[in-house]
This record gives sequence, C-alpha cells and structure tokens, in this order.
Amino acid sequence: MLTGSAAAQTTPPPAYEMPTTVVTATGRPEEVAKIAGTIQVIPHERIARSAAKSVTDLLAENAVGFMSEWTAGQTSINIRGASSDGQGRDFRSQVLVLINGHRAGTANVSKLSPADVERIEIVRGPSSVVYGSQNMGGVINIILKTGRTAPGTLLEASAGSWSLFQGKAQSGGTSGKFDWYVGVEAGSRGDYNRSGNVTEQNTHWTRYGGTGAFGMQIDDDQRLDLTVRSDGVYDAGFRGSASNVFDFDNRYNQSVDLSYTGKTPNGRGSLFFQAYYVKDVDDLNQQVPLSAANAFGARSYVDRNRRQLDIVGTRFQPGYKPWATNELLLGIDWERSWVRSDRYRLTNLPANQLSPADNNQTENVFAFYVEDAQHFWDDRITVRGGVRQTYGNTAIDSTPNAPTLLSSSNNYQATTYSVGATLHAADWLNLRVGASSGFRAPTGTELGASFTVAPIGTTTTFGNPNLKPETANQLEAGATANWDGGRFDMAIFQNIITNRITPVTISQTGTTIIAQQQNNPGDIVVQGLEFQTDTSVIRTLGLKVPETWNWNVFGNGYYNFKMIDYGAPAAFGTDTATRINQYEAAIGTRFGQVGVEMPWSFQVLGILRGPMWYNTEEALNPLLYPGQIRSSTVYRKEPFWVWNMRGEIEVKKGFKLFAAMNNVFDVNAHPIFIGLDSSPCGNNYSLQNGACGNSIPGREVVVGAQVRF
Repeated sequence: MLTGSAAAQTTPPPAYEMPTTVVTATGRPEEVAKIAGTIQVIPHERIARSAAKSVTDLLAENAVGFMSEWTAGQTSINIRGASSDGQGRDFRSQVLVLINGHRAGTANVSKLSPADVERIEIVRGPSSVVYGSQNMGGVINIILKTGRTAPGTLLEASAGSWSLFQGKAQSGGTSGKFDWYVGVEAGSRGDYNRSGNVTEQNTHWTRYGGTGAFGMQIDDDQRLDLTVRSDGVYDAGFRGSASNVFDFDNRYNQSVDLSYTGKTPNGRGSLFFQAYYVKDVDDLNQQVPLSAANAFGARSYVDRNRRQLDIVGTRFQPGYKPWATNELLLGIDWERSWVRSDRYRLTNLPANQLSPADNNQTENVFAFYVEDAQHFWDDRITVRGGVRQTYGNTAIDSTPNAPTLLSSSNNYQATTYSVGATLHAADWLNLRVGASSGFRAPTGTELGASFTVAPIGTTTTFGNPNLKPETANQLEAGATANWDGGRFDMAIFQNIITNRITPVTISQTGTTIIAQQQNNPGDIVVQGLEFQTDTSVIRTLGLKVPETWNWNVFGNGYYNFKMIDYGAPAAFGTDTATRINQYEAAIGTRFGQVGVEMPWSFQVLGILRGPMWYNTEEALNPLLYPGQIRSSTVYRKEPFWVWNMRGEIEVKKGFKLFAAMNNVFDVNAHPIFIGLDSSPCGNNYSLQNGACGNSIPGREVVVGAQVRF
C-alpha cells in the first residue's frame, strides 16, 4: 500500500477514488473489505485539491468529526463521543493521532501541515487492538510521502487575502535499491477579516517545516525506511474565549522513525519493527492584562508556559500464516515518555509564580497483543478477534513552583479487545459487524496529590491517585456498496464512554472553587449513522459524453441520533453531550476534462456544521445572552454551512495555475464560540482582553502556480 509509481503523479487522477488497501486498522496492509471496522481515507488526490492550510482544515473538509478550531494553532477533536484535549495534549486525549503509524505526540493537528502528507487513514472508534492509550474515539494515522509515492520534483507558490503567502518544494525518486523524498514548506498570514470586512485582531500565524524520507529495498522481501521531520505553527495569535489580542503561541512537533518490513520467501512469515523518537513543544504566552474577570493585582503582562513532551518507543510485530486461510498477528510495544513544563509570570503586583498547567511526569508503557483472522467460504467470510494487555507506570515528578507536590508513582493496566466479521455478500456488496474497546490512562496531573490552577478563574483542582483509566466500548455494523463508477459506505454504531476523568467541585466560597479529579459515574452514550461516498456521475448514469470529461460527487458525514451524558451536572439543565456536533457533512462535486491540450477541473465543496451544545468559558454579552452562569449554562449552537470553490488548469504540461475562494457567502460563524465578533459585541467587553468575540475568516481568495517535473 505504501508503494507508488511515477505515473500516479503525472497522469490525471482516477474518475473516482476507492481505497482498496489500508494499513492502520491492523498495523499492516490489508483489504478494506476484510476489516470489521469503519475506515475513512483521505487520499492524495483529495489532499492535492484542497486549500487546507493545516491538517485541521483538511479533516474539517472531510467531516471526520467535531473540530473546535479554537485558533489557527489549536484544535480539539471529537469522534464518536470521544474527544481530544483542548490544548492538544495527546496524553490527555481520547483520540489517538499517529504519524507513520507511531504516536505523534500531539492531538493538536493544527500544528501539522498537509504539505508532505500522502494520505490520512481514520479508524473510526476503538476498532483495533494494535494501539493502546487514547484509542477511544478512533485513530488518525497521517502517512507521509516517500520517494516511491511522490516521485519527481514539485514547486508551488500561492498568495491570497490578508497577506497570505505559501510555498513548498518537494523532490523524490528512486535509484536501484534506494529511494528518497525531501520536502520543505513555509507560509504566513496576517490578521484575517471576518464577515463584513472587519479585522479580527491577533489571528496571524507563520508555519514552516520539512520532511526527509529515505528507503532501501534490501531484497524482494526486506525493506528499511527512515523518516525525519519537523512541523510547526509560530507566532500564532490566540484570541480564545477571552477575546485576547495579546496572547500568542509557538507549537511544533518533530520526529524520527526507522522501520523494517520483511517477510519470508514463501510469504507465510512476516515482521515489522519500528523505533521512533518524538519531541512535541507547546510554548504558550497567555497574559491577561485587561480583563476585569481577574483582580487588578492578578492581571498579567507576561505568562509564559512552556511544555515539552519527549517520547522514545519501539513496535515489534511478527505475523505468521499457520495455514493458507489463517493469519496470526502478534505485537509487543514499549514506550517511555516524559513531560517537562515551566512557567514565568509578571503581574501588576509582585508576581507570585505559579506551577505550570501540567505537572512533570514520566510514563513507561509495555504492552502485548494478539489478533487472529480466519477466512472461510473461498475468502468470502473473514472472522477476526484480538486482545491487548497494557501495563503502565506514571510517575509524578518534581515541578517548578509546585512545592507541595508529592512525587509518587502509580501503576495501571488495561485489557482491550476487538472482535468482528466481514462478508462478501455479492460482487457489489460487503457487510461487516464488530465489537471493541479502548482506554485512556490517567495523567500525572490528574493523579497528582497537589494542584494546578486553571488559566481562567480561581479554580484549584486537586489530583486523585485512585483514578481508574477511562474506557470505551463500541458496537458497530456497516455495509459498502461498490459499482462501476462509485462507492457508498454506511455504518451504524454505539460508543459508550465510561469512567471519564473530570474535575468535580467539592467546595466553593464566593468565586473560589476547590475541585478534585474523579471518575465520573455517569457514561456518555453516542449512537449514530455515518456515510462515505465517491461517485463518477458519468459512469454511474451511463452518460454519453466524450471520454475526456469527468464529473464526480463525493461526501462524508454523520448523524448522532443519540448523544446523552448520563453524568452531566444537574446545573447544566440538559443531559445532551456537549462539544459534539449532532450532525456534520462535507459534500462536494468536481468536474473537468483530462486528456486535452489544457486539462482543467472545478470543484465546489460545502461543509455543514450541525448543532452543538456547549458550556462555554466565554463571558457573554448579558444583553444578548441574559442570565448566563459561566460554570453551568449550556447553549445550543445553530447549524451553519460554509462553501468553498477551487479551479485549476494545466496551461502547459507540468505547469498548473489554480485559484480558490473559501467561505464564498461570507458567513459569520464559528465551530465552537458562542459570542461572535459582531455588532453589538457578542461577549461582555469588560471581561475581555482587547477584542469582542470570535468569528471564522470571511470570504478568502487564494491564487497560485505549480510546476512539476
């Protein structure tokens, strides 16, 4: 699946895109039709036609799940009721993000660029025993380009609204047993305008990064791959829930991985081994100099919190076929990670330095798993099952400005499973059914017998060394219809999130709140439907048009018909799960011509954000939102559409011009914030830090050119 050819990069894309083989669900190449879970693939062709500036934009364009998009540098994700941490910390996430199959070190995909991405595979729900902690809502595997999948040289530059400038250069190829790929990209944009041509202060950003991938095909049965990369977003304005025009972040992610893939000459035995190192940094500058929500003496002019996560790990995965119709997969994982944070503040009074938002911690994890797949009835039926046992130790380490922190060490273990079956019911129909589980281990801060101070308000939250891991249990069934010209996939699922770790108020005096981390006794239950399609209209309807014409319709979406939080505080006044879109869709059409003197295409994409219930941190305008109690009032956000367009033409072989318009109808909305930047002000201005609410970018125009040789 990871191989490619030069023709794939120089000939026109296929009339429709139908993934046949994926690697994420079982950690090895396997046919989609034989996997008992739902797999969503964002292929290279769709990435190449996207105007996405980050992986967040790309996932939102494909309705992967709820994407908060707090800022250009920060995103949280929710898939099937499981969510990532708002700050993108993967060790607190219920959605696992991978790069080339190993832990990415972040669930904040806004710091990652799509420039060097070959494709993205999403395993929806905890459908795989290959992966450990954080695999509750699903796995997002970002697979990078190599010299075999992206041969040739590409140069691209674009410019657009609000001083947008972007560029990338890529080169890859093969020579005998060796192949290589090198890519670099950079870009920046100033403060954007929201609907009505009003500038949103402090929304600027700069991005840059690069990837080097080097491979050696030792022989027909053995291969080595080395990938080195760096990616990040810098000087990214952070308005946040306090409409702050002073905050900015620097967030970057770096990794190196070395992989060996081999098999025996007869194909019965196989081995995959990977070693990796990850460095993930969040350098947060979160001063609050104006807001009346803070006492005058506590208003800060410098509040810098730097957090660094380092990870070293290995994956050892042998496979064996005891007989022709059986596939046995074994796995041993080891990983060591450590978090180190520091914080420095300047306030109106002599500064009382505070501990960072995260206590320092060191975690060691050892896990083993086994999965077996048996094929019946001439390979028409596949039955598979697997179990994973994970052992972990989380040590709470000495942390700056946390003198009362008691260093300690906590052990945990978790057993997860997956079972399922697939049926090739007809030449055009595949069916599947499965059950599975996942978990998330408590973090050092959640376990710690000390406290952290929330960035907003005066809440002090104590850790709890008796916490249990969070768990997820899922049931799903699905069907895929294929025909000469298209594909349609539908799934129905139930995911139950149990033992959620949440801060619970144990005392309150005025605005001072004391809370403790506890396992919530109430579950979140999400039941829903999901769909995917990519169809050639011409081939499906048998239209009599010249062969040079293409016309595709594509889409992804979901509808959660049940999303209940049985552990919601009574003060919320609703048991509807928060920070989950009730429904979402990305529906588009693309048409054009290939095989002509100047090939061209035009694409229209509509992104629907459905209703979302939210207990916002914002202090809203009391005239627009009377009676808000910030700790408990839950609002329902109304659905909205955003429409994007993109056209391209190859004016000369290898030379392409393109143009895009995003938010065509200049919609003033936001995926998560209630208080929009509007007139009158959506938020309570006296409690903000220089601005008034948050809105997405208004109508944006981008033009560019690409040279490929």
